[in-house]
Amino acid sequence: MAIVGAGYTGLWTAYYLAKADPSLRIVVLEAHTAGFGASGRNGGWCSALFPVSSRRLASLPGSSREAAIELHRAMQATVNEVGLVTAAEGIDCDYHKGGTIVLARTPVQLTRARAEVAAAHEWGPGDLRFLEPDEVAAQVRATKVLGATFTPHCAAIHPGKLVRGLAAVVERLGVTIHEHTPVHTIEPGRAITSYGGVRADVVVRATEGFTPGLAGESRAVAPVYSLMVATEPLDAAVWERIGLADRPTFGDHRHLIIYGQRTADGRLAFGGRGAPYHFRSRIKPSYDEIPRVFKGLQATLRELFDLPEVGFTHAWGGPLGIPRDWCASVGLDRGSGLAWAGGYVGDGVSTTNLAGRTLTDLILGRDTGLVRLPWVGHRSRQWEAEPLRWLGINAGLRAMTLADTEERVTTRESRIARLMAPLLGH
Repeated sequence: MAIVGAGYTGLWTAYYLAKADPSLRIVVLEAHTAGFGASGRNGGWCSALFPVSSRRLASLPGSSREAAIELHRAMQATVNEVGLVTAAEGIDCDYHKGGTIVLARTPVQLTRARAEVAAAHEWGPGDLRFLEPDEVAAQVRATKVLGATFTPHCAAIHPGKLVRGLAAVVERLGVTIHEHTPVHTIEPGRAITSYGGVRADVVVRATEGFTPGLAGESRAVAPVYSLMVATEPLDAAVWERIGLADRPTFGDHRHLIIYGQRTADGRLAFGGRGAPYHFRSRIKPSYDEIPRVFKGLQATLRELFDLPEVGFTHAWGGPLGIPRDWCASVGLDRGSGLAWAGGYVGDGVSTTNLAGRTLTDLILGRDTGLVRLPWVGHRSRQWEAEPLRWLGINAGLRAMTLADTEERVTTRESRIARLMAPLLGH
């Protein structure tokens, strides 16, 4: 087995394959170091979130309402699976299951929150709750809170500790990881690196936002950047005022996603979208740092918790992978031996674990419930050619920013958001 990419997808796949059949010869090929991409840079939400709704999943060819609900349940179980495996394998990644609280801080966000809860009860096991302001205050004390949604199905983790720990575990299981070995072409039976070809019965593409760098894959996903900042460690008095004692991950119901957590070492780690998409899906280290976005994230976090004097010590970023229909997928073409997983749209910390278990069942020919979930075998259509891709994605990002501004000022649903909904993946 040759796995291209030593992020969560590749390493979870290697882990479950090695555990299922120790006789397999498994090699993981990584262009940089294990966890270099989104797996080592994300916001640490190990959640049951899937990038498209259950309603959208039910509309996929061959899917159904029941199948969509099963995927939702599988995602919930995956949050626990990550915790069980990290504990069993001794991976200290600061795993703590405190749930997710998403604040409603404008009347429009409040309407959106109530609608989300109603949809969750219609299309799933009803795990999402609406919280009144006093219930919110029992968990977190932020500004302008009108309500919130809460789900228990999320754990906060340290992403770098998880991916590096997982890499060490798979190596102990006999998997070989070749770092600094970029793959430029994947084809039936082999992965072609800068140093030569690696032959294998099955080749797994696990490259997420870096997929456009592979031959023939320039339009498979769009690498869109998400950036983060982290505060200095906060003292006990500040935490007493803010809350977050049980370390729930947090955000709010705006269009342009924000996400945060209280880290195990007492910081606020906080991120969001807003960085531009770069022409022809280019990825460069310089794109990881956009001062205006960092400044905006810092201002948002200060306002959210009324922390005007808080200091920031870290800032970073990186690309995530977005398929044209925003629907993550996993699959295996038995004829060619080519397998893939990805397109998580930023919801990959737990979804990658489900992908690794599903790929294991597909590769080993197991007839399980995982291989019948509706994302298995799904093929998203390709993104438009440039310059349409650049124009469309950046127009969508700009539209979300403008929609949030309009809703904040007018306190009613944005006309821009309604017009741009198909492009934004809603």
